Amino acid sequence: MSFNDIFKSKFLDNIVSVSVPDTILALVLAFVLGLLIFFVYKKTFRGVMYQSSFGVTLIALSLISTLVILAVSSNIVLSLGMVGALSIVRFRAAIKDPLDLAFLFWSIAVGIVLAAGMIPLAVIASVIISAVLLVFVSRRPAHNEPYILVVACADRKTEGAVEEALAAAVKKRRVKSKTVTPEMIELNYEVRLLSDDTDFLNQLANMPGVKNAVLVSYNGDYTG
Repeated sequence: MSFNDIFKSKFLDNIVSVSVPDTILALVLAFVLGLLIFFVYKKTFRGVMYQSSFGVTLIALSLISTLVILAVSSNIVLSLGMVGALSIVRFRAAIKDPLDLAFLFWSIAVGIVLAAGMIPLAVIASVIISAVLLVFVSRRPAHNEPYILVVACADRKTEGAVEEALAAAVKKRRVKSKTVTPEMIELNYEVRLLSDDTDFLNQLANMPGVKNAVLVSYNGDYTG
C-alpha cells in the first residue's frame, strides 16, 4: 500500500458530491425564508406567553432540513442510513397550539423544497402561506379576546347584583362553572369586554358581598 492509498476513501470522495456554491445558496435562502416564517409566527401568535425560542426553532428547522436533504440527495447509501437514524428520534416537546404544527411543517417543507432545487416553488408558496395566515390568523384588539372572570360572592343576593353589574360592563358573558359552598358562591364567566378598560373589575371587587374578583386572559375554545 502506497502513501497515497492511505488517503483514498469514500469519505474524501464525498467532499465534492455537493458543490460549495449550491450549499451556500440553499442555506442562505433557507435562512431568509426561515426569517419570513418567524415574522409571520410572531405576527399571528395568539397564545398567552410568547416564546422567542420557538421562533428561532423555526429558522433552525429550515436550515437543518435543507442540510439533511442536501446530504441525502447526494448519496443513496447516506439516505438509507439517515432514515434509520431519524426513526429512533423521539420529540417530546408539547405543542400547545395546533397552529404551531403548521409552522413546524412549513419550516421543514421549505428546507426540503429548497434542497431539491425547487426555489420558485419554495418562495411563491411561502409568500402565499404568509398572506393566508396574516389574513385569517391576525391578532385582534385585546378587548375582543375572551377572558375568564372569577367572582366569589357571599350569597345569592350578591350573585344577582354581580349579574346586573356585568350586564352593563361587558359585551358578552356566559357562565362556565358555578361552585356553591356554605361560605360562598364562586362564579366563572367567559366574558368579552367593551373596551380595554378593566375598571369594572375594581367596581365588582368593591361591591358589598363580593369577596374577590379575578380577570384572566383565556385562550381556549369559545363561542363567537
